[in-house]
Amino acid sequence: MSEPGTSLLVPSVQELAKQHMIKVPEQYLHPNQEPINVAPSTTTSLQVPIIDLNKLLSEDAIELDKLNSACKEWGFFQLINHGVKPSLVENVKIGVQEFFGLPMEQKKKFWQTPEDIEGFGQLFVVSEDQKLDWADLFFINTLPSYARNPRLFPNIPQPLRENLESYCLELERVFNTMINCMEKALEMEPNEVLKLFDVVSQTMRWNYYPPCPQPENVIGINPHTDAGVLTLLLQVNETEGLQIRKDGKWVPVTPLSNAFVINVGDIMEILTNGIYRSIEHRATINSEKERISIASFHRPLMNKVIGPTPSLVTPERPALFKTIAVEDFYRVFFSRQLKGKTLLNAMRIENETGKC
Repeated sequence: MSEPGTSLLVPSVQELAKQHMIKVPEQYLHPNQEPINVAPSTTTSLQVPIIDLNKLLSEDAIELDKLNSACKEWGFFQLINHGVKPSLVENVKIGVQEFFGLPMEQKKKFWQTPEDIEGFGQLFVVSEDQKLDWADLFFINTLPSYARNPRLFPNIPQPLRENLESYCLELERVFNTMINCMEKALEMEPNEVLKLFDVVSQTMRWNYYPPCPQPENVIGINPHTDAGVLTLLLQVNETEGLQIRKDGKWVPVTPLSNAFVINVGDIMEILTNGIYRSIEHRATINSEKERISIASFHRPLMNKVIGPTPSLVTPERPALFKTIAVEDFYRVFFSRQLKGKTLLNAMRIENETGKC
């Protein structure tokens, strides 16, 4: 089943950036956004937690506690020793970089259509006059294999397509392992959350952020939270740009080589009854260098129902969120602009005073 929703078609920002303009077109200017600090992350002492999967698998209690704290306090962490072969990771990086370098005539075969959000383009464009991202993306269903778009996936050039087959299965393994570890950290029943994922739905968003002469006035992706359960992000090149909101400040993330930046999504916050938190993040732009990243999103199938997991609902902590079908949740998600935690907040159960 494909994702619900559509997105209006927009021009390629990569092609626009090739014109070496001095002034950015009006539609890409975001004058009212929070200030963009384009300084490198070395200027801040705050750093996203680092979690070692090897230690988690050896039942290291300290590492499990670190994971628990990271999901509660940050909503983000970097995962090292994840078991995905460095050679496979490197080949996927090279393949995606080459994919964005294809001539425009070849890219047109992969472009979005008015009826289909998969392919090249942008997402969440719902009106002709809204501000646009300074980014191109390629959005595609990867798992389960029967959900793949016959217009897109089979036409991805080799060897990238073959590497992608292995890569998406490896990420599914990492996802299942992390959910299992999180169940332990929360002292839940075994497979209490994992049973939702007898089949994992995985989509990928390959992001291309061209350099921009006015980086402080544009945005790669608006501040938002991810809708799914867990996102695994792979940085393709060395250019930084990911920032997360921590204690009211925007904190830059410096991805470690060969690590995955993992973040909690809205559905995971719902499933954990608000114990683990999805955190706002955004993508900023560099004035001189392109940035490329691969975000892999994981969620239950559309026919599943989500709500707070029973063992995490207690008299002291009653259910904070409504129960909703995954399909209905995503229909709302893809029908609006990407903005903050507005989707998750709409799913909250109001208390007696009428406040969330």
